[in-house]
Amino acid sequence: MAKDPRRTEPATPKRRKKAREEGQVARSIELNNTGIFLAIIINMIIFGKFTYRHLFDILQDFFSNWLLINLNPTNTNFLLQMTMKKFLFVISPWLLITAFIGFFINIFQVGWFLTWKPIQPKLSKIDPIKGFTRFFSKELLINLLKSLLKIIIIALILYFTIKDDIYSIILLMDKSPYNSLSYISNTTFKIFLKIFFLFLIPLGIIDFVYQKFEYEENLKMTKEEIKDEMRQSEGDPEVKKKIRSKQLEIARRRMMQEVPKADVVITNPTHLAIALQYDKLTMIAPKVIAKGAGIIAERIKEIARENNIPIVENKPLAQTLFKIVELGDFIPENLYKAVAEVLAYVYKLKGVI
Repeated sequence: MAKDPRRTEPATPKRRKKAREEGQVARSIELNNTGIFLAIIINMIIFGKFTYRHLFDILQDFFSNWLLINLNPTNTNFLLQMTMKKFLFVISPWLLITAFIGFFINIFQVGWFLTWKPIQPKLSKIDPIKGFTRFFSKELLINLLKSLLKIIIIALILYFTIKDDIYSIILLMDKSPYNSLSYISNTTFKIFLKIFFLFLIPLGIIDFVYQKFEYEENLKMTKEEIKDEMRQSEGDPEVKKKIRSKQLEIARRRMMQEVPKADVVITNPTHLAIALQYDKLTMIAPKVIAKGAGIIAERIKEIARENNIPIVENKPLAQTLFKIVELGDFIPENLYKAVAEVLAYVYKLKGVI
């Protein structure tokens, strides 16, 4: 199936997390096969003699004793149980090492990851139309080419390994079971080593790199998808705009409720209004408790008149306070003198001083 040419952007962390939760990870089957072969080679080196000796004993016991007795339900059941126990005892080290290496390789590829979603039943998996299109997919073609390559290369390795020993293989019919098994195990070990180092390691590395590349390509997103994700994560811009507008409205109401507490309102005279409050017992300096421009300034002055708060026109001071002092902050030291003069004038009007 052709990829969407619009998908040009790398996947976002959210997209990667969602894909991982659904079981979509970059995993190479060939690297797993390489690990299985490595486990077999390690087992042959460590447990080869142990396995050979016990399997030989089982075969010897079978041909020497079991074929000479009359089988009945009782002894047949006993022989089967005994054989299975011996066989499990022989192969258990192989199974443990193979499982450990397989687990390690999967952890190396995808990290600690467990999900049941890939095996959950889905109607899309039994869709005959989609199933038919898979027969013509790029993935199926690549897997077919890999399988043909495996068969050819393994056949060549087998041929060049045993071509000079054909005569020895024919003579195995005249040799003892011990010598035959010894020759077969040694030859098998040599074949496995060649397949592992000459073929499986390079194939596993190449396939792992390819699977990573293919995984990143399949995860790519369009610019529109990224924008939609941002809208979902951060909220729709229109909704955010309405929320900000509502928040500003609430903040204005709270600010207007503070205006009656002001000692003076300094104006521009018409465009700006800044309400100051000062309590020499609790404050280190006068504080801006309300400020605004345009309609808000007019509303501040209106509330000030309703509450008999003096309104003083001082254009430079009003502009400076509006620009550099945030709502709720104390005035800076460089404005102490100018504001003190205004407050002194106000207190004089009130007859405080």
